[in-house]
Amino acid sequence: MELLKDLEWRGITYQQTDAEGLKDLLDKESISIYCGIDPTADSMHIGHLLPFLTLRRFQNEGHRPLVLVGGATGLIGDPSGKNEERKLQTIDAIRHNAASIKNQLESIFDFEGENGAVMVNNYDWIGAMDVVTFLRDFGKHVGVNYMLAKDTISSRLESGISFTEFTYTILQALDFNHLYDNYNCKLQIGGSDQWGNITTGLELIRRTHEEETKAFGFTIPLVTKADGTKFGKTESGAIWLDPEKTSPYEFYQFWINTADADVVKYLKYFTFLSHEEIGSLAGSVETEPHLRKAQKALAEEMTKMIHGEDALEQAIRITEALFSGDIKSLSASEILEGFKDVPSFEQPKAEEVGLVDLIVNAKISPSKRQAREDIGNGAIYINGERVTDLQHVMGEKDMIDGQFTIIRRGKKKYFKVQYV
Repeated sequence: MELLKDLEWRGITYQQTDAEGLKDLLDKESISIYCGIDPTADSMHIGHLLPFLTLRRFQNEGHRPLVLVGGATGLIGDPSGKNEERKLQTIDAIRHNAASIKNQLESIFDFEGENGAVMVNNYDWIGAMDVVTFLRDFGKHVGVNYMLAKDTISSRLESGISFTEFTYTILQALDFNHLYDNYNCKLQIGGSDQWGNITTGLELIRRTHEEETKAFGFTIPLVTKADGTKFGKTESGAIWLDPEKTSPYEFYQFWINTADADVVKYLKYFTFLSHEEIGSLAGSVETEPHLRKAQKALAEEMTKMIHGEDALEQAIRITEALFSGDIKSLSASEILEGFKDVPSFEQPKAEEVGLVDLIVNAKISPSKRQAREDIGNGAIYINGERVTDLQHVMGEKDMIDGQFTIIRRGKKKYFKVQYV
């Protein structure tokens, strides 16, 4: 299936400036295409993924991706989606963020070969530009009325928008113009909120070139969840691509916990599985949802892509060990990762304590009577092993790496005792 039809089947196509013209161009030649991100944080999160994965689909069909990190525009701030001014960041912070994001983008794109991805930073052409050049060569071509008609700007007029953020759309237009001139870039891809910035870029290209220009804009839809809650958010916050912010295990868990109502859509959006593979998984959701084959495929594909095969294997190992209760098969670091968010209690390491007292102190059981009942009934597990001895005294034998003990009450309630 040709690329544009595949994107339509996946539900990725939202807006195009000239669908027929783009199809004709892609049929005739391989082109350069760009998608950008402003480094306002030192990591991307999964809300950033879909435009870049769409760009990767173009690369898979022989086109060259230009991956733009906005070292200059990140210093200004895109007004889209905001009701107030962004807090300006320092140049050093933006440079640090840009370097961190570049490393993450390398997990998505192939930078080798004839159509290898090219990483660009708009600070290279905007950073040294003087204000007169900006106003004469570029600002002159973009009318104020034209800018006021953009949703990203008009939506901010009531709450207020600074001249700094007002000019953001021209800076992004300048990016498209620069890449058109220097990299033969014919297409910009972005989220639906970038439509105004993309069309401003096309307008600037048209006005600054005498010859007939052939450049295009393509946006993808906003990713939503069937229940109306925000995609990519959990109780603990955003799902980051940086493994220090969101561990590969947590990343895997996010995808594997996808609702049945969303999983087929996400398989189409985010994975490179074939139509046939996704069709088979969609059938499994309908006929055998308890097996969660679609969720497992989604979690495996995404974790492997962003964090690699080893991280995926570790995430699966932790998941299976926690499901079976076989905690001792895990390393101390894997246990800490798997039990990162469970209730924790600090216990002096040198202080001898009986199991009954410990589980009351740690609020694992509400009273000594209940604690004795839980132990006697076999509902208490230490590091995955059932303990029924009411006289059990906690000691070195119960510690993992001399640091902590995992106590389970019943089937699923876990607690971490940290020794201090």
